[in-house]
Amino acid sequence: MSDNTQGLTVRSGSQALRSGIELLSSMRFAISLLTVICIASVIGTVLKQHEPAVNYVNQFGPFWAEVFGAIQLNAVYSAWWFLLILAFLVLSTSLCIARNTPKILADLRVYKENIREQSLKAFHHKAEADLADGAEAEARRIGTMLAGGGWKVRLQQRDTSAGPGTGWMVAAKAGAANKLGYIAAHSAIVLVCIGGLLDGDLIVRAQMLWGGKTPYQGGGLIADVKPEHRLSERNPTFRGNLLVAEGTQSSTAILNQSDGVLLQDLPFAIELKKFIVEHYSTGMPKLFASEIVIHDKATGEKTSARVEVNHPASYKGIEIYQSSFDDGGSHLKLRAVPMVAGAKGFDVEGVVGNSTQLTNKGGLPGNDTLTLEFTALRTINVENFAGAGAGETSVDVRKVDLRESVESRLGAANKTVTKKELRNVGPSVTYKLRDAAGQAREFHNYMLPVDTGDGVPVFLMGVRETPSEPFRYLRVPADDKGSMDGFVRMKAALADPAAREEAVRRYVAQAIDPARGDLSGQLQQSASRALSLFAGQGMDNGKPTGGLQAVSDFMEANVPEAERARAGEVLVRILNGTLFELAQLTRQQAGLAPLAQDDQTRGFMTQAVLSLSDAQVYPAPLAFELKDFTQVQASVFQVARAPGKNIVYLGCTLLILGIFAMLYVRERRVWIWIAPQDGRTRATMALSTNRKTMDGDQEFVQLAQKLIGASPRQGTA
Repeated sequence: MSDNTQGLTVRSGSQALRSGIELLSSMRFAISLLTVICIASVIGTVLKQHEPAVNYVNQFGPFWAEVFGAIQLNAVYSAWWFLLILAFLVLSTSLCIARNTPKILADLRVYKENIREQSLKAFHHKAEADLADGAEAEARRIGTMLAGGGWKVRLQQRDTSAGPGTGWMVAAKAGAANKLGYIAAHSAIVLVCIGGLLDGDLIVRAQMLWGGKTPYQGGGLIADVKPEHRLSERNPTFRGNLLVAEGTQSSTAILNQSDGVLLQDLPFAIELKKFIVEHYSTGMPKLFASEIVIHDKATGEKTSARVEVNHPASYKGIEIYQSSFDDGGSHLKLRAVPMVAGAKGFDVEGVVGNSTQLTNKGGLPGNDTLTLEFTALRTINVENFAGAGAGETSVDVRKVDLRESVESRLGAANKTVTKKELRNVGPSVTYKLRDAAGQAREFHNYMLPVDTGDGVPVFLMGVRETPSEPFRYLRVPADDKGSMDGFVRMKAALADPAAREEAVRRYVAQAIDPARGDLSGQLQQSASRALSLFAGQGMDNGKPTGGLQAVSDFMEANVPEAERARAGEVLVRILNGTLFELAQLTRQQAGLAPLAQDDQTRGFMTQAVLSLSDAQVYPAPLAFELKDFTQVQASVFQVARAPGKNIVYLGCTLLILGIFAMLYVRERRVWIWIAPQDGRTRATMALSTNRKTMDGDQEFVQLAQKLIGASPRQGTA
């Protein structure tokens, strides 16, 4: 607000106190605080805020995650040091305003009409001319013209210094809003910071510090939470989240803290009547809105409202924003698919967010006990299948298509070189299987078979060990009925020695003439060995192994390297033949017609061989297939009582006005000394401005010609 960076000067007190007040009220201190706030805001923008601690550990490692937590970089805007910096900035800027405002206001009231004639001749913008009438008449004429042009004018009569007679000083000023802009801009900083402090969690922290409120770290029903973890309905400022499922209502918001949550009781309850969501072709939400009813606790009054993104509802000073949406407890019907010998298929029902126990009575092998946690239901899954076709599996690096390369980068901003083929592949379910030790794996299974580009629809069954990993998918081929039953029957038969023996017998009977008994015995032995290895009957360091990997390991151990290629082709042909007969056997036992010898069957069998091989390492005894669901949507609202919002709006308005005034309003002062000299009336004119611009030069030329009829002379500043 001034040209120097010095602060308020105190004459009394100790040296340390005087230095501290001077530093605190100085412009250099305020600028330093603003710099730190800007850096902290950048960190808060780049680093995701209020994420679970495990997310920071997975992304940055345990050391940096601990550092972020110690200095609260994961919650910058509510960190004690950030709030302290804001408080110091408010104090520093307030002192700066208090120090400079009296000077500015005093300067606005004075016209500086006592300036001497010789001083006017030293100005950069100056002009002299002879006038026709007397000094008083010319002074009043010039004053009237300046006042008509929007200038504030003061006339002063005083004796001349060059000789006898009386002269007149015409002093005028314009653009005083420039200095008011300094006051407005600095006041805006104070108001915005105060509004930010009020709408932050400063009041909540004060209640925790002096009011005995503590974060809640347990679980259970909200109604059972004790009062020391609850904030009153009269809490002057808060910002929390509220999840409401369709057909239900809630009146308690959740305020997340670094070491738990606080519950904020509301003076009303929000009932979600209907949740509306629309999607783009990419699967991203285009619109989500909530039809709600607000139930007033005090009066029982019901108020209907619609809440959309950027269109909040307001009730009793509390704003209700549409934040996001979630599952509100959808009902799921799953079917267990056995993945190991001894497991049995069964049906299970559950609600998203709940869990159920699985024991050997329910279909688990042995004495295992697992907890099935129903995590999420997604009804829309849009995936990109571009380049998945047979013709696009490889890229010719020698191809140069300049036209395609240029056009792909012209036009709309959403164009990319990569082509997209977006397709909705239907609903999916996510669940966790947790063992007795508490360790859990996460699974993501699609409800409908998906054609990934090779013409064979497959059921995608994903699994991952930790949330930071991507899902790895087992692709189970769909049979001629579009179900997983064909694969399940083959897997069960593969684990049955009698079924394997019958499949080998059928294969040998079709491949060898019965009269060639010597060849039949050799082929039966080879086929039985290959099928047993594939089924996982071998042992590797005490652990059962199977699939194509087991067949490969057997060949590397027993077949010379020079003969492996030919022997491998023969062994794979035998394995495919026996598995085909195994599939035919399972269909016969199920009362179904045999598989036809066509491309569809060959595609199914190729994928079935790969899936049976990969299923050997599936990390769970059961996989769960989504059979049916009843979706229940939930809306996530952000509820906020923000008394500082209007203060921030006022601060923003003052900031805009202040910056506009400082940038676009020029403060100008004009002096014209009119006095008799050698029998004529002589006028000396000068202009000062706070910024030297071409507009200022042109304005002075026009004023000089208009007021005194002179061409101005440029001097040194």
